[in-house]
Amino acid sequence: MTRPRALLALASLAFAGGFASLAVLHHKAFWTGRFDVGNLVQAVWSTANGDPLSVTGLRGDQFLRLGAHVDPIVAVVAPLWWLWPDASLLLVLQACAVALGAVPVYVLAERALGSAYAGAGFGIAYLLYPPTQWLVLDDFHPVAFATPLLLTAFVLLDRDRLLAFSLVAAAACLTKEHVGLSVAAMGLWYATRDGRRRAGLAIATGGTLVSLVAVAVVVPHFAVGDGTPFAGRYRTVGGSPGGIAETAIAEPGTIVSAVTQIRDLAYLGDLLLPLLGLPLLAPLAALLALPEIALNVLSDTSTQTSIHFHYTATAIPGLLIAAILGAARLGRALRTGFIPRLVVVATALAGVVLGPLPIWRHVPFGSELGTREHLVTRHARAAKRAIALVPPGAPVSATNTLGAHLSERRRVFSFPVLREANWVVVDTERPSYLDDAVAPVRFRRALARLERDPRFELVGDFDGVLVLRRR
Repeated sequence: MTRPRALLALASLAFAGGFASLAVLHHKAFWTGRFDVGNLVQAVWSTANGDPLSVTGLRGDQFLRLGAHVDPIVAVVAPLWWLWPDASLLLVLQACAVALGAVPVYVLAERALGSAYAGAGFGIAYLLYPPTQWLVLDDFHPVAFATPLLLTAFVLLDRDRLLAFSLVAAAACLTKEHVGLSVAAMGLWYATRDGRRRAGLAIATGGTLVSLVAVAVVVPHFAVGDGTPFAGRYRTVGGSPGGIAETAIAEPGTIVSAVTQIRDLAYLGDLLLPLLGLPLLAPLAALLALPEIALNVLSDTSTQTSIHFHYTATAIPGLLIAAILGAARLGRALRTGFIPRLVVVATALAGVVLGPLPIWRHVPFGSELGTREHLVTRHARAAKRAIALVPPGAPVSATNTLGAHLSERRRVFSFPVLREANWVVVDTERPSYLDDAVAPVRFRRALARLERDPRFELVGDFDGVLVLRRR
């Protein structure tokens, strides 16, 4: 093995081991949630137990995971669940898969820049890139697998290996409903090459159709209630693909206003500045990132315009690919091979300011966001004792962070939904998604009703984590 490859291999192993450990510690410290570790654990557990992709919805209805997101790739994890039946399995798999994305980055950069060291440099930059690191620590999301798959698909397409590309791209499309749009963008890029127009347009058409069928047919068919619950995120700009297109024609100012908010511009800065703006030098390749970025800046949900969440999963490949091709173009113009080193330095510094590693809170100007979530506190240990009282398989209602540890069963409800729950576990001290942090008045009223409910008796209070059992 050459020195650059050995260097990249060590960096990838360190990333996989370090971030897998950090993600598992986040889970043990009760910083993961029913959304989105618990619901994926339940989907995998159900599949492993003969009820493929079955999950419990927010209102307590049982339905197929496909009614929320088209990510059937999670079913592939089911055989591994028989060997390691724990949520940590998903977190470790996610970290290892994302780490493998450094390999296609290396291959592409080595070819584009004509240097193995440049390839290793960009591979390491991919691992240092703050959105890549946050992707691994934002609970568990199947779309994280799209990052290495799309990078690999592009390398295969760049080498005209269309059959292998098709297989890898198809696998990527199984990670979330919108990934087909990224594949379509690859097709448009490929169509610009000499003699590749027909094949490129076929890829673009196929990718677009896959996403349209997923969004317009699969999700509504399996969803509980009136369509996907995520359509409301785009209410301002039309609420649906057709509505957005209509708004763009009839009220283009609404679209412009939606994508030029301060948070949108800050989000674009966080994506581009660590890569020194190089993706802008290869705009056609940067189109690969456009579907994800467009979906995020058009959304009314603020978490989508933040690098701290998984909403960068399909943007990262396009940005890294465009950065490599932009570096090659700039290097030829300036006749220098120094650019990959600058990118490594820039992503390393960006990681200090924007990244999630605990060490950065001790560094001047270092990021403090999420840098304590690996600590297993007294409260976390109390929560562990509380959930241990709930029998395996018993229907349970729990708040978000507790639900991440109680989803290995057929029926698990999000408090205050009770339905047929025989056990209720409520963390009154650490608010989370859908808990006190989002709707404090509703949460407190529901808790008060539960404490007065004669059907339930309190069997334990562990540092504010209440455990109640149906009489």
